[in-house]
Amino acid sequence: MTNTVPVNALDRHIAPIASQLEKAAAQVISSGYFVLGPNVKAFEKEFAAWCGAAECISVANGTEALELGLRSLGVESGKTVAVVGNAAMYGTTAVLACGAEPVFVDVDPVTCTMDPKALEAVLAKRRIDVVIVTHLYGKLADMAALTLLAEKHGFALFEDCAQAHGAKDAQGRKAGTFGAAASFSFYPTKNLGALGDGGAVVTNDAQVADTLRKLRQYGWTAKYRNELAGGRNSRLDEIQAAFLRIMLPLLDGWNERRRAIANRYSTEIRNARITTPPPSGDDFVAHLYVVHTEDRAGLQSHLASHGVNSEIHYPVPDYRQPLFSDTFASTQLPVTDRSCASVLTLPCFPELTDAEVTQVIEACNAW
Repeated sequence: MTNTVPVNALDRHIAPIASQLEKAAAQVISSGYFVLGPNVKAFEKEFAAWCGAAECISVANGTEALELGLRSLGVESGKTVAVVGNAAMYGTTAVLACGAEPVFVDVDPVTCTMDPKALEAVLAKRRIDVVIVTHLYGKLADMAALTLLAEKHGFALFEDCAQAHGAKDAQGRKAGTFGAAASFSFYPTKNLGALGDGGAVVTNDAQVADTLRKLRQYGWTAKYRNELAGGRNSRLDEIQAAFLRIMLPLLDGWNERRRAIANRYSTEIRNARITTPPPSGDDFVAHLYVVHTEDRAGLQSHLASHGVNSEIHYPVPDYRQPLFSDTFASTQLPVTDRSCASVLTLPCFPELTDAEVTQVIEACNAW
């Protein structure tokens, strides 16, 4: 009987380092430091250095990293924030939480990240205060073009790096260091994932970092003195920081394995009904390996019959979510619409065996 290939397998991911994690947990428990302690401070320093950023401010999760990061750039009621509509509402939710207006921008059909030409068309019609650049699926967006537009039009760039830890351009510049600030998630399935929730914002701006440290602690400027609107209790646990410190030195190797699997898929899946991403270099860390097909249900059923699990990331554009009713009824983003209707995620995680990769490829080619 053929074994089923999972889309992800956290038990396999954690097993090789379980004893180290258990030891780290015991050390935290015995230390008496549980919130904003030495492991948090050390992880913030180490992760900032790994990213190539001056500052890292850890928070409770990736969603609050997005929201508080936007707030640190002055996003509030009356501001407009450009965002893609194919990334599961995460960026849009943060914009709404700030009281700002989301403005949806179409994506590139190959990378599924924001299309600079589509953004330029929006900018010709209205002012945009901040642009959230989502490095979707682990693919670095076209930061050269987007940076030029930011300089020309005077908006701030905010990077959503929740799926792109370590993606970098040809010059070696990593995701998270192109904009005014950038958010990361450490949800367990991420390329760098904790054993619970966690997030962070990185920045090279000392003022932004200072604002974020206040926002994550109730908006305090001094103990029990609340001066900043939008503050809350949003802190990375000491025990999760200790776990992340163990995992960070392993991340480059994990990313290499993810990319090797993705590139096998891109070169060996040969089926006219399945569109694969092109083979990639360091600009892709393969958080998810997503193909497109006009018969998603058919492919998904076929893969299941061949022992291959799959998922859909993401089926509903933000501007078509039920909570908006007909607010964005006039929004027409043809590439986003087609992509959301045809995306399918194949198994891709560091512990996937070569035999399992072959099983996925053969199943795709047999369809």
